[in-house]
Amino acid sequence: VVMTGDMGDQHPFRVGYQALDQVENIKSNEGAPSVSTKSLLPDLFQVTFIFQDPRVLDAMLPFLTHNYGNPHSRTHAYGWESEHAMEIARSQVADLIGCDPSEIIFTSGATESNNLAVKGVAHFYGSKKKHIITTQTEHKCILASCRQLEGEGYKVTYLPVNDKGLISLDLLEKTIQRDTSLVTIMAVNNEIGVTQPIKEIGELCKSRKYSFTQMQLRLLGKYQ
Repeated sequence: VVMTGDMGDQHPFRVGYQALDQVENIKSNEGAPSVSTKSLLPDLFQVTFIFQDPRVLDAMLPFLTHNYGNPHSRTHAYGWESEHAMEIARSQVADLIGCDPSEIIFTSGATESNNLAVKGVAHFYGSKKKHIITTQTEHKCILASCRQLEGEGYKVTYLPVNDKGLISLDLLEKTIQRDTSLVTIMAVNNEIGVTQPIKEIGELCKSRKYSFTQMQLRLLGKYQ
């Protein structure tokens, strides 16, 4: 990023991001394909510019500059400050989805979270319940986890979807077996954007006392 001219009172991080608009081509590594800033990236479900909403950058600036303590280091003020910020974030996420802060676990991202949930539930029940239900259009990290579990002897049912990308609730109910340990269906599909009837799916699983996981990565902040 090239920054020229007088920055005035602006923070160098903000000036640097603004400078991207003035650069025609960016190369991350020598010989790597160039990306024109004039191009459009339609997959904003996957990644979004941090400066699309200035509030995001403003919230993160303190931690990109001087609040760099390890939140797990509880023997000094830098760690205390970062830990306090993390606990505020934990409470905010809990309020957003209607749960207790103690139920929020931070991971490296969706892939780790989904692996933790799917394999964790499957291995918890072990040989007692070896049936899992998901969809044919599920996120690839869910499908990869299910394939691995199939290699361990688990049975996985992949529900089909209709021409609108929705599953059939009747088919789901018929597919649930006595040895079903988990129903894992993403709330919003990351490729076609369809929203599954999560409330109805959750109520069905709750009434039958089956575990239900859903990936809300594409839902939070975009849906009410």
